[in-house]
Amino acid sequence: MKSMLGELKWRTIGFAGKWLIDLLFWTTPIESVGFAEARAKVRPDRAIAAFWHSRILLISYLFKGWNAAVLTSASKDGEFVARIVQKQGHVPVRGSTTRGGLRAIAALIRYLNGGKPGVIIPDGPQGPRFKVQPGIITLAKKTGLPIVPITYSAKRIKVFNSWDRFILPYPFTTCRVVYGEPVWVPEHTDSAGEEEYRRVLEHEMRRITRQADIRFGHVIE
Repeated sequence: MKSMLGELKWRTIGFAGKWLIDLLFWTTPIESVGFAEARAKVRPDRAIAAFWHSRILLISYLFKGWNAAVLTSASKDGEFVARIVQKQGHVPVRGSTTRGGLRAIAALIRYLNGGKPGVIIPDGPQGPRFKVQPGIITLAKKTGLPIVPITYSAKRIKVFNSWDRFILPYPFTTCRVVYGEPVWVPEHTDSAGEEEYRRVLEHEMRRITRQADIRFGHVIE
């Protein structure tokens, strides 16, 4: 009985979380920058989307029903995210850079090689903020899929005093999504090359995040 009630709780959290996100962004005008350029270079269903931990909400909303394999933390907090993204039409893969990381990357490789797109939050689950961890580079190298950096900001936001400086747009505000330059990691890249691609990706993600924030006069570091 206890396990049944626990499962019911998590299902309710997933449904309620999805519903609240849908309701919030149903009210917000959304601008898009760089989508056509990224779309001309990659197939959306054969790519790895990368966005910061603080910028989850709108991007998860935009990609509802994408049927992506999404890396989510193995922690209890990660269960919240896993249940919501599952309701949004994705496959949560539990693990992180600190807990179950190698198993999670192996599972992601299987999913992506099986035809699914992927989603990685490269500074999750505990930071450092805006710092790309190397797992996403390994994933791109092993699958041959490009990494597409994505971010967003909004005119009126609540910035939480959390490690990631999580942003919550207010209802009816204007949001802007920015797509960055895709990053390919060749199959035979050595460790030094992997580190270089990691720095390239981090620089691009920071660049587009600053671009999105500056559009609305924000400085979030």
